[in-house]
Amino acid sequence: MFFAFGCGDFVMLWCFHEEERCQTVRYGIFFILFILLFSAAGCSEKPSQPSITDQQTAAEQPLSTEQPRGTEQPTSTEPSPVAEENVWPALKLVEAYPNVSFNQPLEFLPAPDGSNRVFIVEKSGKIYTLDNDPEVKTANLFLDLSSRVDSSASEKGLLGMAFHPRFEENGFFYVNYTNRSQTVIARYTLDRDPPLQPMIQSEQVLLTIPQPYQNHNGGHLDFGPDGYLYIGTGDGGSAGDPQGQAQNLKSLLGKILRIDVDQNQNGDLYSIPLDNPLEGNLKGYREEIYAYGFRNPWKFCFDLKNSRLWVADVGQNTVEEIDIVEKGLNYGWNRMEGSLCYPPSNDCSKEGLQLPIWEYKHPLGKSITGGYPYYGNRIAGLSGTYVYGDFVTGLIWGLRLDHDFVPENKLLIESNLKISSFGIDQNNEIYILDFQGKIYKFQEIIQ
Repeated sequence: MFFAFGCGDFVMLWCFHEEERCQTVRYGIFFILFILLFSAAGCSEKPSQPSITDQQTAAEQPLSTEQPRGTEQPTSTEPSPVAEENVWPALKLVEAYPNVSFNQPLEFLPAPDGSNRVFIVEKSGKIYTLDNDPEVKTANLFLDLSSRVDSSASEKGLLGMAFHPRFEENGFFYVNYTNRSQTVIARYTLDRDPPLQPMIQSEQVLLTIPQPYQNHNGGHLDFGPDGYLYIGTGDGGSAGDPQGQAQNLKSLLGKILRIDVDQNQNGDLYSIPLDNPLEGNLKGYREEIYAYGFRNPWKFCFDLKNSRLWVADVGQNTVEEIDIVEKGLNYGWNRMEGSLCYPPSNDCSKEGLQLPIWEYKHPLGKSITGGYPYYGNRIAGLSGTYVYGDFVTGLIWGLRLDHDFVPENKLLIESNLKISSFGIDQNNEIYILDFQGKIYKFQEIIQ
């Protein structure tokens, strides 16, 4: 989530990058009033690894991976379609909205009604909407949650937003924010009566997660191709995960969570998908867990072509990593930082751990921000390439996987941006959010 700092024990650089979103989910046309109001104004499967086992006691058999209700699994062995091998486009950044600036933007979402509008989430708790037009002059306030959000620390605030897949029917959207001591996952509803604004009183809290420290709150959330809500959580903060949260299956911290928001269960406003790896366990392990062993996932996404789940995890002192996440697997923290033992003096075992698909070392970057596989139409040479960046150094890279999942990484742009997030519009074009207030997009340099 917010920049999960990776420099030193506690370098509050605002590493917002510890978590974020990837997929542009296509929804139907939102109910007619919503349209009238707003029209005016890339992931791959890795080799199989052992799934969740009892890490506190003797190993047990992997839990069932039976798929319920015929839902689509968010992984695939089919590689992403990529641009011609070894051909990389020359790119530059241009302002997407030269006349509009924001206050510490963290999230960029396309309107789910096909109106070519976008939503911008600010750390302070405000959500704005505007026409996706470079000539736009103003952004309109959609919802102000600043009275409920504690954004006083560098990694706290309104961190994520996601529209329900059936938003056009129910008007539901979900947010991830911090208050003084907790992460809050809440649902809001768009009022169907004029002026068609969401009502702050409509808040329904689905889940709260106590946060022992100010940092490493994760913050991204998104709906997968299976219709379930995925949530990224950090390890609870400080440095080195002193409470061992990421490896603790009784804790929701340091995890990717997966819940069904369309079914209630045991008094909660969500239920556990039947194929979650810990569903029905009798050991007190949290059934919401989909995968574990994360330090501070800052942005994740589902590949539009093959449903791979790409997760960028901010490192501690040495390594920033990209994972392709699968159900029930352990991604290493805090036994490992990337592919290295943590701390480096440890002689750790990698058995049962899933290693990153790609990583880079400090000081090349110090706080990764996850992005998206590119599937827009404007830059053919970037097709299928996973685009990501670093909050501290402003570098933007492209990562490709071949049919054997061998990675090829290329520096695309050197910038002075504080890259807090990436986003995609309804045409799957990628946008880059600068924490300093502006939003950018790619422009190809024709040589």
